[in-house]
Amino acid sequence: MSSVRGDNAPSSAESASLDLPSESVEQTRRLGVILGGLLAPGDVVLLYGELGAGKTAFAQGIGRGLGVAATVNSPTFTILKEYMGRLPLYHFDLYRIEDAGELESLGFADYFAGDGVSVIEWAERGEVDGADAPWGPDALRVRFERGAGTGRLLHFSAAGSGGRRLLDRLADAIAREVA
Repeated sequence: MSSVRGDNAPSSAESASLDLPSESVEQTRRLGVILGGLLAPGDVVLLYGELGAGKTAFAQGIGRGLGVAATVNSPTFTILKEYMGRLPLYHFDLYRIEDAGELESLGFADYFAGDGVSVIEWAERGEVDGADAPWGPDALRVRFERGAGTGRLLHFSAAGSGGRRLLDRLADAIAREVA
């Protein structure tokens, strides 16, 4: 079901990855639930993929894994929605951001290092080549690729030591789930 690649050398570069197939929206949400159960204060999860690739379904699963009772939906028009669970969930959707500099002017930096979990859809719109991302160097990246029908491939990769820690915990949790 999955493959993990990488070494154990500490690095701020992407040094490990995990590929997980999902055959349905429900399975994509389930992967999010597993990840949500592992998240800690200050964790950042960056979601990449085209429109309809499964980013919001995955974010909904993360919300369930965090114990969020409310319906998690995409904050496309508001950019940010906050939900309460065992930790606060800060769900960002950067689809309407045209310039990464807008994030700084909107005052979102405090969320990324705060007491909750930040899940950022369309994360690439908040990044600038060669510049530090507004959410800092530690993150778990998830790229969604469409497969046949409702199938998807979720490609997880770590950025920084915090991202690597989270990726390792996810790989362990997935291994227990399928064992």
